[in-house]
Amino acid sequence: MCGITGWIDWDQNLELQRHVVANMTSCLALRGPDTEGFHVKGPIALGHRRLVVVDPAGGGQPMTRYKGDHAFTMVYNGELYNTEDVRRDLKARGYEFQAHSDTEVLLTAYLEWGSDCLSRLNGIFAFAIWDETAQTLFLARDRMGVKPLFYSEGERSFYFGSELKALLAHPDIKPEIDAEGLAEIFAISPARTPGHGVFRNIREVRPGHSLTVTRDGVKQERYWTLESKLHTDDFATTVETIRTLLLDSIDRQLVADVPVATLLSGGLDSSIITVVASKVFEKQGRGTLHTYSIDYKDNDRHFEANTFQPNSDAPYAQLISEFAKTEHHTIQFDTPELIAALKDAVIARDLPGMTDVDASLYLFCREIKKEKTVVLSGECADEIFGGYPWFYREELLNSGTFPWASMTAERANWLSAELREAIKPEEYVARRYRETLDEMPRLAGEDTAEAKRREMFYLNLNWFMNTLLDRKDRMSMAASLEARVPFCDHRIVEYVWNVPWSMKFHEGREKGILRKAMEGILPDEVLYRKKSPYPKTHHPAYTEATRSWLKEVLHDPTSPLLALIDREHVSRIADLDAKASGIPWFGQLMSTPQLFAYLASVDFWLREYRVSVKL
Repeated sequence: MCGITGWIDWDQNLELQRHVVANMTSCLALRGPDTEGFHVKGPIALGHRRLVVVDPAGGGQPMTRYKGDHAFTMVYNGELYNTEDVRRDLKARGYEFQAHSDTEVLLTAYLEWGSDCLSRLNGIFAFAIWDETAQTLFLARDRMGVKPLFYSEGERSFYFGSELKALLAHPDIKPEIDAEGLAEIFAISPARTPGHGVFRNIREVRPGHSLTVTRDGVKQERYWTLESKLHTDDFATTVETIRTLLLDSIDRQLVADVPVATLLSGGLDSSIITVVASKVFEKQGRGTLHTYSIDYKDNDRHFEANTFQPNSDAPYAQLISEFAKTEHHTIQFDTPELIAALKDAVIARDLPGMTDVDASLYLFCREIKKEKTVVLSGECADEIFGGYPWFYREELLNSGTFPWASMTAERANWLSAELREAIKPEEYVARRYRETLDEMPRLAGEDTAEAKRREMFYLNLNWFMNTLLDRKDRMSMAASLEARVPFCDHRIVEYVWNVPWSMKFHEGREKGILRKAMEGILPDEVLYRKKSPYPKTHHPAYTEATRSWLKEVLHDPTSPLLALIDREHVSRIADLDAKASGIPWFGQLMSTPQLFAYLASVDFWLREYRVSVKL
């Protein structure tokens, strides 16, 4: 994986401003710690930081290739999983290759097919290609939004980068936030409206979209969308198709010229990837697969089963490791480490996020990076196959809002009267909810219950899944570790999208059809285990440390947070008993301790990024 950034100024020669793009690029050093490169010519400046995964010698960037005397230069972040398929097609059309990197294949595909190359790609990517002759910049982001890409437009300029920090490093872009950005922070976050950059005048290329930048402006196009159609395969065929697609996706995503491992929680999704990957390793003679789990000091003493986390993961992770004959590593963190990493996680995301859920992943990835460069992870299965309670609990399914963030009214109470009036949190969330459903591709004649579940899947794919993918990219890349997500293969998403709920909920189980497809691959103890989310700390010391942090903020007269909140109300929150009030306010993991940390981290973010509020 890598970090990309760039800048167009139609009115000046940027060769005189090389230091600016160098500063933007240096902000992405953790995304690409191995090498850096630049292309600066006339109105265009491109920067690249590289994490070497495939073809160390031949994949350097920015990469320039010619079609006749027509020069094209690319910066690219991502991984193609069908590189050899596309290379074969291009060779049949007369192209020759200097090396074996997917970078060269992608750039050559653009030379041959232009923007139509996107329909031929299987992978995760964000890239920009400068056409020197036409003086145009083409940017695109993968279908599911695994790789990030932000941008900003000026009157005669354009800026882009893998992370917000790269754009904010440019002197023309100020760290300002207006009412809509504050609505994102206080009413939506740690989710983010698709395409929203939170900071004023910054946007994000939406998944499945491309941009073309010319002297006349910016044109956006959607090159991929889900298609709703009648599912005609019978149950046995559907199960076999899912099995085939998933096995192929995992196999493809194990390709690398550097050490590869899997994350193993002991849950269904990570166990599938681990067992399949281990078999591929054995077949290819690649030695023993290494697997990694996360845990927290004394979590076994403080764990209490609840609706959202019914049992501990550790025994199941060990079971799968023994079953798949992996070399397993459990990485354990103590509360002080977790607290210290909360601020690192904000910087990695450039925004307040999922607090310890982010910070623990960052620490986890940082430890894994000491031995490995690539990991496969189980994200996205729940959103694609229907693993969350809101897919099958009627009161959540019919809540009329985002079911993972249904406490908007309570969140509004955190805020000052002035800010509540400025952002109108409940109206803002309701508008974003309606906008999403308005764009959903519907199936004519679909019965009411099936249509409602299709809505829920669309909401999850566009919102909740993107939140978790954003988290995984930012925390792993902050540790210079590449994380791949086999369940997010667009072929799986496209196929399962139209599978009816009666099949997905086979035998009345969440992800029932996925379990059926994996029969004979996983041991039954894990195959039929009840879903358990990402492990978090249950140590009371974490609660008290975050409570203390929030109280410090509340008693600091210089805090920029104080002007935005109802201080008395938040002070009462800070005195709450965490267990008595432990209902999640976002997802299944973020309850009272995470609320303490979130509000305190907003204060840190406002200070650290010197954010100016423009209401």
